[in-house]
Amino acid sequence: MARIRSSAFREKVTTAADAVRYIHAGDTVAISGFASAGTPKAIVPALADRIHQARGAGENFTINLLTGASVSAETERMLADIDGIALRMPYQSEATARRKINDGRMDYVDIHLSHVAQQVWEGYYGTVDVAVVEVAGITESGELIPSASVGNNKTWLDVAEKVILEVNSWVPDAMNGIHDIYYGTALPPHRKPLEINHVEDRIGQTTFRVDPDKVVAVVETNCPDSASPLTEPDAVSLAIAGHVLDFFAREVQAGRMPADSLLPLQAGIGNVANAVLGGLDRGGYRDLTCYSEVIQDSMLRLIKDGAVAHASATSLALSEKGLEEFTANVDFYRNHITLRPQEISNHPEVVRRLGIIAMNGMLEADIYGNVNSTHVMGTKIMNGIGGSGDFTRNGYVSMFLSPSTARGGAISSIVPMVPHVDHTEHDTQVIVTEQGLADLRGLSPRQRAKVVIDNCAHPDFREMLHDYLARAEAQPGAGQTPHLLGEAFSFHQRYLATGSMQH
Repeated sequence: MARIRSSAFREKVTTAADAVRYIHAGDTVAISGFASAGTPKAIVPALADRIHQARGAGENFTINLLTGASVSAETERMLADIDGIALRMPYQSEATARRKINDGRMDYVDIHLSHVAQQVWEGYYGTVDVAVVEVAGITESGELIPSASVGNNKTWLDVAEKVILEVNSWVPDAMNGIHDIYYGTALPPHRKPLEINHVEDRIGQTTFRVDPDKVVAVVETNCPDSASPLTEPDAVSLAIAGHVLDFFAREVQAGRMPADSLLPLQAGIGNVANAVLGGLDRGGYRDLTCYSEVIQDSMLRLIKDGAVAHASATSLALSEKGLEEFTANVDFYRNHITLRPQEISNHPEVVRRLGIIAMNGMLEADIYGNVNSTHVMGTKIMNGIGGSGDFTRNGYVSMFLSPSTARGGAISSIVPMVPHVDHTEHDTQVIVTEQGLADLRGLSPRQRAKVVIDNCAHPDFREMLHDYLARAEAQPGAGQTPHLLGEAFSFHQRYLATGSMQH
């Protein structure tokens, strides 16, 4: 019990099997975790066993599950496999859960990550019955030392009726001090400005608070976080990264960004974003900063090489090698990284003030710049909008990155009209594929369409898109944003009918 230094909390140490008895059918359960980091290691498997046993006895046992963002794949899967989740919010990325959602067997609420805390405080999801939160330790005075992610944990601890703590001694002691937990947020009309003027500014404390009377159980674990899968950048990812770096150079030359340090960077999770960040190492930049959701492997490398001076996020999202690097050198990284609650890491006020360069992935964009980040063929959820909208609408520059094709060339990521819109054309400033970069700033819809097709569409689809645009513009009364409404979704209809968007 070396990590539990409060005698009051030591008295509540129990097994995971006993702890989950505080979770009942129909409860709304909020758990820690963001991009796998900080996901509870013992309670969820014990809860899955409890639900499975209840099902065997004829009881319909489900919970509503709230998280920070995605949690570890095994956590999501073990509850989804047994149909243990009635409602899920706000983000998921696991195949079994995705299938249950798209089959109508699990309700899913997809919202901007910066909105979660406020909506829970306002009671949109009813009472949060139980919070299950992983921490790295408990101080003598009962303060909680956060682990490798912060996410919505502050909110869960504040609003939950009951709290179960997992104290994970795998998390390095030296993590203590890397966090900035802000307790000054309030609901309208009592809000105050967030005094973050630079990425490294701190406005909170290093620990969580919790009412000891709400803590019903403390469970000890010693388990590593699940690694975030990451592969070496392929030729497509490197080409996209090259276009982005060329864009940065042009922005510097135009006087819109500082020459050495650019502006604070935000990058979504994944191989393309990791490749873009990795490419900064070759760009000769120094004293870069990052204000984002996650810290990926490439960010560690940039910090170690001196290219990045400070990175702020709400969670680590590291591969196995990245986890090894971070834990071996946590004393060094603690001076260059700050982990905050996601309502602060994704806060529109801070994003706008700092002038963030927002770089996020997409499934597809249409010729006018509307972006679909979440739905395959317009109806089937992939993961969720996550924090991309928080940064896109409020960023200094908003960029969307994607390979130009998918499924071996059968699907074009540039289409006449997206059947699901997550980010409107008004929020999309730059689109990048391996084919090139379309800078849409200052262009009318008709101008944007030509630039998107010429610069971003794959050659196999370029002629089809130009033909669609030409016929749309030629029709009487074509309007500001020409479309052939009978053909606007023809690419998607053709794929569903034949397995390819090509003629």
